[in-house]
Formats: sequence, structure tokens, C-alpha cells
Amino acid sequence: MNLFASFLQTRCARASFACIAATSPARAQGARAEAHRLAAVGLARQLGIRIGAGSPRHGFGWDGRIMRSGTEAYVLLHEAAHWLLADKQRRRAFEFGLGPGPETGHCAAALRAMRLKDSAREREEAMASLLGILWEATLRQPALASFLDQNWLEGADRPGAARYFETVLARLAAAGLVDGAGHPMIRPRPQRRSAP
Repeated sequence: MNLFASFLQTRCARASFACIAATSPARAQGARAEAHRLAAVGLARQLGIRIGAGSPRHGFGWDGRIMRSGTEAYVLLHEAAHWLLADKQRRRAFEFGLGPGPETGHCAAALRAMRLKDSAREREEAMASLLGILWEATLRQPALASFLDQNWLEGADRPGAARYFETVLARLAAAGLVDGAGHPMIRPRPQRRSAP
């Protein structure tokens, strides 16, 4: 991890990674895991996301109207990130029009609703992954566990992994979802329109 950190060039990226690295590499268990889940549900509600009971395995994590809360905190934060990244049309689609997720129960319906594919889908998945991880760090949850699980340190012994992290972080900043210090924001800033 020290080598990865040494390759980071921007203050924002160094600060973001330091927040992530300061958390636990192990998932919480028992009552602590439930407290994390409830905090993730609370953050999703702050964002304006409607929450429903039950597991995504019985249908969808996001059914176009509500997010199912019967899953781990890091999954909920990842889904909340997708909600912010999706346009209004994709917010009405099963699983945000991205196809089935690992816990989707109705995979065939999620595949039929798929609207974002290939590189566009990969780009959004990376942004949702990192934004969810940054929220975990902000909530003092095991963000490092997610950072490791989601392969952000793959190739960490080469500068390319750090460049990719910085690129995705810059995309989140351009979207108004993280501030200049790399901290996630609850309410995204309105985007400026470019001059004609």
C-alpha cells in the first residue's frame, strides 16, 4: 500500500487514499455490521432514496422505485452511488439499467432492462465503487476491505493503478460528488453549463 500511495500525484488523491487506508481491512460482524448497515440506510435516505425491506435476492437491489435494505452496508453504499450517477430515465429501470448485480434475484428482467453497456458501464461501475468506498471511510466503516475486495490495489506496484485511481476520483469531482479534498458530498453540487 505504501508503494501505491507513493505513486499518487495529487493532494486530493493522497488525502482520499489516506482516509481509506486508515480503516479496517476486515468486514464488521454481528451488531457492528448491523450498525454499519443502518448508517448506510440513513445516508441513502439523506440522499432522497426510498428504502424498502427485504433482500435483493428476492427481486432487485433497485427496482426503479425503492432500494432493498436487506444486504451489507458496503452494498447499500455502492447502490446509493449508482443512484447518484444514474440519469432520471435509468433511475426508473431495474438495477439502474446496468444488468443484474451479484445479489439480483430476477436476473432475466434486469438483463432486459439493461441500458448501459461495455465501457460506459465499466466507467460507472468504477465511479460507484470508489464513491461507495469513500462513503465507507467517511462513516468509519471498513473501506479498506472494499478497496481490496474491489481490486483497487491490483497492480499497485506500478504507477498505472495509482493513475487509474486518480482518474476515477477526478471524474467523481467533475460530477460534483466529491470535494477538492476527496471527501464525498451528501448532496451533489449543481453542474455548471459550459459556455456556447
